[in-house]
Amino acid sequence: MKNIAQKVNFTDYLQKFSFSVVYAILASIAVNFFYQPGKIYSSGITGVAQIITTLSKDLLGFHLPVSANLLILNLPLFLVGWYKVGHKFTIFTGITVVLTSLFMQIMPEEVLTTDPIVCAIFGGAVMGAGIGYALRSGLSSGGLDFVSIAIQKKTGKTVGSISIIFNILIMFAAGLLFGWQYALYSAIAIFVSGKVTDAVFTKQKKMQVTIITRHPDAVIHHIQDKMRRGITIINEAEGAYKHDKQTVLLTVCTRFELPLLRQAMRESDPRAFVSIAENVQILGRFYEEEL
Repeated sequence: MKNIAQKVNFTDYLQKFSFSVVYAILASIAVNFFYQPGKIYSSGITGVAQIITTLSKDLLGFHLPVSANLLILNLPLFLVGWYKVGHKFTIFTGITVVLTSLFMQIMPEEVLTTDPIVCAIFGGAVMGAGIGYALRSGLSSGGLDFVSIAIQKKTGKTVGSISIIFNILIMFAAGLLFGWQYALYSAIAIFVSGKVTDAVFTKQKKMQVTIITRHPDAVIHHIQDKMRRGITIINEAEGAYKHDKQTVLLTVCTRFELPLLRQAMRESDPRAFVSIAENVQILGRFYEEEL
């Protein structure tokens, strides 16, 4: 059993490392192929790193690469992740940040286009996909992701929306330092990145599920076997057409868990009536798997 557990952990770690590599590649493509050529400033700590790089060229006369600035700026924020988010999450995020800095350094800057709007849209989409994919895989790109997740756990707001609020300051700084047209282009990139992050990172999206069934015990067993979710039972519900007695079950799951819910319903009561309301707001305790 011990050998099996060690094998499972090794497989999980290997998967997370591969996810880190995927994010590092996507983030490097966004920065080196779109953001830097288009003079677009990214969201989060990457945007701050870009600003420092630009200032080092224009004011100090020497070049500080974005990759080095990204690594240095993330170091103090690891403390937030360690104490507020999770130890394993922080360790793998550290690996992700190091890989991202490495790929940004070794991947050459390619000028696919200098059109700032095209760079903002495609750069934001690629970066948002990378961030959402990393979060969905139990990782993070570091920086403001730590702060965003900590706030999301307290308030229930989506990570993408929280990031947009934080990144208004980066947009303002870019406009103040380098011209307001760059602030507007960066705003497009930040908005697109936030929306793509929300679209990919589905664990944070809550869905209220109403189930009307004749086999409540089987449904409850199958759902709780596949997901850690509480279920409220309403007995003796009456249908208005035939006036037959059925049971109503109420629960809340995430969009990420929806395939598990569908599978549980197919196995327990495929004829049950299931209604799903998206993006509900939760007050009170809602179990979320530790990152």
